[in-house]
Amino acid sequence: MSRTIHLSPPDVGPLEESYVVAALRSGWVAPVGPDLDAFECEVAARVGTRGAVAVSSGTAALHLALLGVGVGPGDAVIVPTLTFVATANAVRYTGARPVFVDCDPHTGNVDVALVAELIRNLTFRGQRVGAVVPVDLFGSCVDYTALLPACEAAGVPIVEDAAEALGATHRGRPAGSFGQAGILSFNGNKIMTTSGGGMLVSDDTALLARARHLATQAREPTPHYEHRETGYNYRLSNLLAALGRAQLVRLDGMIARRRQLRDRYAKLFAPVPGVRLLGMEDAGSNCWLTTIVVDPERSGWRAADLAAHLALRDVETRPVWKPMHLQPAYAAAERLVTGAAERLFADGLALPSGSVLDEAQIGHVLAAVDEFLTVRAGASTA
Repeated sequence: MSRTIHLSPPDVGPLEESYVVAALRSGWVAPVGPDLDAFECEVAARVGTRGAVAVSSGTAALHLALLGVGVGPGDAVIVPTLTFVATANAVRYTGARPVFVDCDPHTGNVDVALVAELIRNLTFRGQRVGAVVPVDLFGSCVDYTALLPACEAAGVPIVEDAAEALGATHRGRPAGSFGQAGILSFNGNKIMTTSGGGMLVSDDTALLARARHLATQAREPTPHYEHRETGYNYRLSNLLAALGRAQLVRLDGMIARRRQLRDRYAKLFAPVPGVRLLGMEDAGSNCWLTTIVVDPERSGWRAADLAAHLALRDVETRPVWKPMHLQPAYAAAERLVTGAAERLFADGLALPSGSVLDEAQIGHVLAAVDEFLTVRAGASTA
C-alpha cells in the first residue's frame, strides 16, 4: 500500500466483508438479486424518495435522469461550471448542450440568481431549457429554497447532482430529494462506496420504471431477447449492492468522523489571516471533502504553496474543480460567468478528509500543515 495519505480513501471493514461474502455464497452475482433490490429500497428510504434505481456509476444515473425528464437533442441544459466533468458529459450523451453558469463565491455552489437570469436569456432567444443540473459541491447542498421556485416558475425541471452529498441535508431535507430526479455516486472516493456505482432517486415512479428499462439494455419482457429501442448496460451488480448495504449501515458514523476532522482543520486555520473553509457554516454538510480557500494578499502564501509542502510529506491535496468553461473539451460552450469559479480554482485546496484515516495519519497531516503555517508566519515577521 502507498504511504501517501489520500484525500478520501474507501472506508471498508469486517461488516462489508460479511455482506459481500454472504451475497457471493447466495449465488446472486449478476446485476439482479435480493441485495440489489434491498439496496435500492434502503437508499430511497434514506433519501426520502419513493424509489431508486441502482446503476454502474453516478454518471450513468445522471444520463438516465436527464433522459427521464425529457432532455434531448437541441436542448440547453444549465450546468454549474464548477463541477466534475461527468456532469457536463452526461448532458452531451443525450444530444443536448451544456450551458455553464458560475457559482456563489462563498459556498462554491451554483449562483441561483445567475441561473434565473440564464433561463430568461435562453428562453427569450427561443431556446428550450431541458433541465437545470445543480451540483451539491463537496457535500454541501445548493440553496434549494431559492432554486426550486425559480425553476418551477420557468417550468424547467431540476435534476439534482448529489454525487458528493449523500447524507447531507438542506433545511432538514436530504440531498438527492430535490427536483424531479436526483443522482448519487458510490465511487471509491465518495462518502460511501460500492467500489463503483451510482443511484437514480425520484418520487416519479414512471421515470424510475423508464430508467430501469433503459438500464437493462431496454429488453422487452418476452421469453426471447426483444429490443425495440437502444438501451444501456447500466445496472449495478448484486455483489456491489451488498457492499453498499453495509456501507449504508455505517454512513452516519463515517459522516461524524469527517465532521470531526473538518472541525480540527477549522480550529487549526482559525487564527490564520486570509484562510477560510469553504461552506463551513453549512451544518447540513456531509463534510465529504474539507476545502480551504486562501486569499494570498492577506495570507502571504498561495494554496499551491501549501499543496507543494504537503506533497513532500506524502499528503495528497487537490485544487478545487477546474471550471468547465476552461476545459479544452468545453472551450466553445456557452457560459454566464463572473470569475467566481476561476478564483476558487486558483485559491481553493481540498485536504485529506476520509473517515478511515486513523489518528496517526490525521496527526501527520495536521502537523505538516502547522509546520507550513509556522514557517510562513515566521517569514512574514522577519
